[in-house]
Amino acid sequence: MSIFQKLVLASGSPRRIELLQQAGIEPYRVFPADIDETPQKAEHPRSLAKRLSKEKAEKALASLSKEAGWEGDAYILAADTVVAVGRRILPKADLLDEASNCLRLLSGRSHRVYTGLCLITPGGKARQKLVETRVRFKRLSREELESYLASGEWRGKAGGYAVQGLAGTFVVKLVGSYTNVVGLPLYETVSLLTGEGYKVHFSWLSGLTTT
Repeated sequence: MSIFQKLVLASGSPRRIELLQQAGIEPYRVFPADIDETPQKAEHPRSLAKRLSKEKAEKALASLSKEAGWEGDAYILAADTVVAVGRRILPKADLLDEASNCLRLLSGRSHRVYTGLCLITPGGKARQKLVETRVRFKRLSREELESYLASGEWRGKAGGYAVQGLAGTFVVKLVGSYTNVVGLPLYETVSLLTGEGYKVHFSWLSGLTTT
């Protein structure tokens, strides 16, 4: 017996691909959806994460629908992760100064990580979830800050850090989903997919037949 279902990941993030693979899900296609991620005036971090994930999913669907041979039989999954201190939204750091400012702000205090998920089913139904994790950083010494910046690990990361890397040593306390901070909350993602008929666990069965 075989079940083949298509899942399009509307993201080029290696971390999200790896997390899906960790759950036994191999994307049928990786289709990054580039959109303007600029927050709207007075937009709350929670609202931003939800809005951007939905826009990414819709952008991917619109682009795929124009391709020859597109049958519309795939699930489209998009996610967006936002790091915030209070209502202040931290950027995805591309410049050294941006990363430095983020880390100085996060040093010795708590912040929140929000990931918006949006799934568009083969039937065209859009489902969304929002996941929140609270993270507290230790007070960073000058040596720690300068060394982390020199590592370059912060590039392109929301809030200027990657919790699955060196910055994991900065975390004093984490309340909620760890994989959410990495970029894709696995429990909620799998729940969203299975709730809409995607057979996440079918691929696991192959492990039961091997010795």
